[in-house]
Amino acid sequence: MGRHMGGACGGRDRTKKGCEAWRGPIWWAGLQVGGPTGSRPVSLLALQRKMAPLRDRVSTLPRLQLLVLLLLPLLLVPQPIAGHGGKYSREKNEPEMAAKRESGEEFRMEKLNQLWEKAKRLHLSPVRLAELHSDLKIQERDELNWKKLKVEGLDGDGEKEAKLVHNLNVILARYGLDGRKDTQTVHSNALNEDTQDELGDPRLEKLWHKAKTSGKFSSEELDKLWREFLHYKEKIHEYNVLLDTLSRAEEGYENLLSPSDMTHIKSDTLASKHSELKDRLRSINQGLDRLRKVSHQGYGPATEFEEPRVIDLWDLAQSANFTEKELESFREELKHFEAKIEKHNHYQKQLEISHQKLKHVESIGDPEHISRNKEKYVLLEEKTKELGYKVKKHLQDLSSRVSRARHNEL
Repeated sequence: MGRHMGGACGGRDRTKKGCEAWRGPIWWAGLQVGGPTGSRPVSLLALQRKMAPLRDRVSTLPRLQLLVLLLLPLLLVPQPIAGHGGKYSREKNEPEMAAKRESGEEFRMEKLNQLWEKAKRLHLSPVRLAELHSDLKIQERDELNWKKLKVEGLDGDGEKEAKLVHNLNVILARYGLDGRKDTQTVHSNALNEDTQDELGDPRLEKLWHKAKTSGKFSSEELDKLWREFLHYKEKIHEYNVLLDTLSRAEEGYENLLSPSDMTHIKSDTLASKHSELKDRLRSINQGLDRLRKVSHQGYGPATEFEEPRVIDLWDLAQSANFTEKELESFREELKHFEAKIEKHNHYQKQLEISHQKLKHVESIGDPEHISRNKEKYVLLEEKTKELGYKVKKHLQDLSSRVSRARHNEL
């Protein structure tokens, strides 16, 4: 018994003080073991036999928990049904998901990035580059929308695709990206001493000189009139670009397609472009009549709008098939649109000023001033691009509404 007691009390330490800590009943797993002065001692072998089943149960639980914890991450990770990028993956079957803009690129479509890089090598003005950026953004939006329609089988005859190709060709010609040097045009809202040389049309030069020397215009009104002259010149340029692009497209169709195919295409895409040409020519004639009238009479007190593009839209809307309520709603929308254009014009002017200042600072070579001015220039450039896109998108929507109303009337 002493042997068992010695093991319980700690081996060699058999003093009263050494055993006091162990004395007293210990309740563990329903087994009462007495101390040296307590109940009858139990042999070590009997104690091990009684505790073995409980020890197995207790020691097994942590192992099961550990196994579950190790396997849990594997169970929670989603397993792909098909390999990434396979022909049945989402990336391959949803074009809008596949066309993601890479870091440092302006556009999601590679061909538009290539055009953008080419345009930067042509040394276009900052304002001109910002305008191109807005046009390419519109083109990208339309092409990505078309890809969705194509996946759904909604452009079986290829009419929408042909329109997109035509629009891109117009952009190339407009900014001189088609290799033809005569397609670029002067783009500036600034009024200076030698502006008559920029108009390029004897009729316009004569009207502008007469308006400047008439004494009927304040400096603000002359600036407004100059914007109208520039807008008219750009309309002529756009008409010539559209006419040239359409002519080349027709020649290409005649060389590549059979007569039966040619008839189908002419009745759809090309016919709509000829209709657009007629509308543009009508707008050009109306614009020239307006310039003649304003140059001779000056601006009246009850001018509805000041921006040339808004004036054109309002003139077209008044002759379209709008109800009185629809026309009033369109008038209010044009006011918001004009405010958006004025804000965009402001940022364009600030961008030109910032560009000139940056060039001056770079010629001096002060790194601190260069860094500060370049940062300001980049912010202005991004804001001008953003506003330019909004203006062009809004103009596109308003023009479509007027065009639909006019064609419904016809």
